[in-house]
Amino acid sequence: MKAAAFTEFGGPDVLRVLELPEPHAGPGQVKAAGVQPYDAAVRAGWEPPGLNLGWPRVPGNEFAGIVDEGSGDIEVGTEVLGFTAVQAAAEYIVVPAADVTPKPPEMPWEVAGGFTAGAQTASIALETLRLREGETLLIHGAAGSVGTAAVQLAQLQGAKVVGTASEANQDYLRELGATPVVYGVGLKDRIEAAAPQGIDVVLDGAGGPALDISLELVKDRRRILTLVDHGRAAELGVLVSKSGRSATRLAELAALYAKGDSRFHVRRAYPYTEAAAAHREVETGHGRGKIVLTFS
Repeated sequence: MKAAAFTEFGGPDVLRVLELPEPHAGPGQVKAAGVQPYDAAVRAGWEPPGLNLGWPRVPGNEFAGIVDEGSGDIEVGTEVLGFTAVQAAAEYIVVPAADVTPKPPEMPWEVAGGFTAGAQTASIALETLRLREGETLLIHGAAGSVGTAAVQLAQLQGAKVVGTASEANQDYLRELGATPVVYGVGLKDRIEAAAPQGIDVVLDGAGGPALDISLELVKDRRRILTLVDHGRAAELGVLVSKSGRSATRLAELAALYAKGDSRFHVRRAYPYTEAAAAHREVETGHGRGKIVLTFS
């Protein structure tokens, strides 16, 4: 099979299309795979805990495809989306049956390939923060894939959402139902003007100054969760994202999409042969929605 893989650590240009042995004994034939900062970190030299990775290495921790071989309740030919730690940026991947769920027919392949990480991360974060109906949630980086999902999930829970983003993404956040606020000098004042009733909970997808401002807005630091500033989290007493991905959670989130209760924006789909370009775009840290790789 072909895969977007690397044989040494480095920048996006270490990614190559390589011929690798085709795996067997599980699902599935990949149609699309998401690209995110996690994958760039693996490419640059970070190793997910508990894994003994050989070479060459294939990044990618979310995918959608068709079951090529399977066992148990998953029939060959079933369209699925799922999650893993690595190996998703390839034509085939072997994963436990418990880590996939049927893909709704209403969900395009490009959406399905990048859906898992953003949607599940947002769901787990809001659960960890104990978001309640009637509260006001501040999301830093609200236009990204996690932020997009969190904005919508929070509103489904009856919360009001204030989202920070670049000038270019203000209308996008309004379309999602959030009150948008532009990054930059004076951010705290703009947030307070957008939420005169105060901020109850913060989901931080930006870190740095945005997290510092959050500490001034919310006194209970157990109601602040950072997705990016892990190095300072313990010192500051704020929460970090935890594990909790499951096929059950993924199925529930996919059902919301299928019913039209949530949307998921794919910013750009690259053919897997252009994985290096996809990684370069992800590492800019800008842009709305998700980047995915496609496999024809």
